[in-house]
Amino acid sequence: MKIGLFFGSFNPIHIGHLIIANTMAEHTDLARVWFVVSPQNPFKKQKTLLHEFDRLDMVEKAITDNFKFKASDIEFHLPKPSYTIDTLTVIQEKYPQDEFALIMGSDNLTQFKNWKNYDKILEYFSLYVYPRPNTAPSDLDQHPKVQWVQAPLMDISATFIRQCIQQQKSIKYLVPEAVEEYILRKKFYE
Repeated sequence: MKIGLFFGSFNPIHIGHLIIANTMAEHTDLARVWFVVSPQNPFKKQKTLLHEFDRLDMVEKAITDNFKFKASDIEFHLPKPSYTIDTLTVIQEKYPQDEFALIMGSDNLTQFKNWKNYDKILEYFSLYVYPRPNTAPSDLDQHPKVQWVQAPLMDISATFIRQCIQQQKSIKYLVPEAVEEYILRKKFYE
C-alpha cells in the first residue's frame, strides 16, 4: 500500500490540514494518509506547543470518520528533536510491505535542503507537494521525486487559531467541531 506521511505539530490540527490530506487521499495514488504528530520540530520553538499526547488526541478526534486517515505517534518513541530521515527509516523498517511518501507544502520544499540528510530522503522517498501562498520557487520544483498535487490554496494557520482563542474569539469552522469542543473544555491556548 502507498501511504502519504503528513508530518506536523498539529498545534492544533485544523480544517486546512484535513482538506490537504483528503486531497492527497482522493486525487493521488496514495491509499492512506498518516498524520505523524511531531513532539518537537527542530525548526520551531517549544514555547506554545501543547503536550504531544493532547495534540495526538486532537488529531484522532479530527479524523475519526475517515478510514483513509490514521494518527501516528511514532515520533514519540524516537530521540528529540525528531528528524524526518530517522522517522522514515523507522517507519520503513516497521512496515516493509508498504511504500511511503512525504506530504509537504511548497514552503517546506523551499527549505528542504536544510533538512538533515535531505538527499537520502529524496533517494528513497517521493515528495507530494501542495501549493502554499506566497512561496518562492525551489530548485527542487522539477526534481523527479517531487510530485506536484493541485490542492486548494490554504492559508489557515495554527498560530491564527491560537491567537483567536487567546482573544476569546470563535474558532468555529477553523477546526473540526470535536476539536473545538476539546480545546474549549481543556482550556488550551488561553
